[in-house]
Amino acid sequence: MEKSSCLAFGARIYYRPIEAAVRWAGLLRFEPRILETLGPRAMPEPNDFPRWPLLRLFSERIFDALAHDELSYGKAGMAQEPQRPALDDPALIVRHVDLKAWMSHYYPGERPPFLFDGIERELHPSVSVAMLNVLLADREAAKLQLAELAQLHAALKAQHEALAKEHASSIREGDASEPGLRSESTYLNIIGGLLTLLLGKSPAGSAYSSFRNMDAVISALLAHHEGRPGISERTLWSKLAQARRHLEASR
Repeated sequence: MEKSSCLAFGARIYYRPIEAAVRWAGLLRFEPRILETLGPRAMPEPNDFPRWPLLRLFSERIFDALAHDELSYGKAGMAQEPQRPALDDPALIVRHVDLKAWMSHYYPGERPPFLFDGIERELHPSVSVAMLNVLLADREAAKLQLAELAQLHAALKAQHEALAKEHASSIREGDASEPGLRSESTYLNIIGGLLTLLLGKSPAGSAYSSFRNMDAVISALLAHHEGRPGISERTLWSKLAQARRHLEASR
């Protein structure tokens, strides 16, 4: 839900305490009836609205905060008055921002929609704005890492397709018995690059894969492909080590 949705629940710059309690209790559509019943009174009596007990409870909470200077208030749209009004003054108001800050501090589990937008209401009360910013930054960093990996995958796929075409051409020419020096160098670079990626970490320190060392890579290869030509522990150790050395030497 978008942040502007707060307006649909009666958000204003400031409120009379009863107006804030009405919105807190989710009774905005009954506000004219409630205000008419109360008249000049600041708070409903217990028997005024028996169907809506939360209305009086929330009114009491707000007036309790005003009485104990936990919530700033003013008069006639001005939050800072030279002489603050009496609590039963019908012109007494509380600002939207002060009410939101007070509720976040004293009632963190309460997230009425006239004060908090959709994202804020979905957050756990222990998740602060600062923590949310950190989570969003981590999310953006992860998206960049995924984009980089996608580009690397595309490049490796293109190299693989090129090598496959080259290999097919060699077979057609009857020269597929042994790869040439250039082809072998290319294969070693690709194998070395993939191995570095499997065992490497991103700039943020996150591992690219669950493999922690070359022994884990070899064990996985043997588990899935043992018995195929070249897939033996001795050969894998030899070829992977050769690929890493070749890649380091070519830098």
